[in-house]
Amino acid sequence: MDAPDLRPEARPARGAGGLPGGPGDVKKNTRADTVILFEDESHIRAYQALGATWFLRGRQKQVPTYGHHAGVALFGAVDIRGGTVTVQQAGDLTAQTFQGFVERLFARYPGRPLVLICDNAKIHHAKCLAPFWEQHQDRLQVMYLPAYSPNLNPTERLWKWLKGLVICNVFHPDVAAIQASVDRFLAYIDTVPAEVRSRLCA
Repeated sequence: MDAPDLRPEARPARGAGGLPGGPGDVKKNTRADTVILFEDESHIRAYQALGATWFLRGRQKQVPTYGHHAGVALFGAVDIRGGTVTVQQAGDLTAQTFQGFVERLFARYPGRPLVLICDNAKIHHAKCLAPFWEQHQDRLQVMYLPAYSPNLNPTERLWKWLKGLVICNVFHPDVAAIQASVDRFLAYIDTVPAEVRSRLCA
């Protein structure tokens, strides 16, 4: 694979059916050992607590709350070939913490070329990342999805799964409780690789 142009203005991914960002064409046009990662960020906040649920007639479910907005920031990446998921908690979502997450991806897939497909959030285009892209251009290709296309990013489905399974209708008294819920979810999906592939990599 030739060294790609990895400036923040790198070309967008072209996907299956002519739609940018779908996994089909990316898989076909990369080496078999290339790791194809869809990346995204999310905030898990305590006040995102309510969702449809069942309860006995006359015994409506009550979810406690409080007057401040505890939350955690997450980086996530889905490997659509291997069916693995990488998630990292961060104090904030900045270009610097994004770079730290990419460095973690390098460590997880040592020696293998990476294609990183992400949206057009400002932190992904920050000028301060240009030296980092240049440093790793022999191993890393960065591609961008079209604007307003979360349906093309399987990591969005990861966040939906996370929020629906362990966040919805649960009271988290502090940030530590939210982090514990996230950790339990990540431990759970490690035990169901077939479901991960079915939900996120199809």
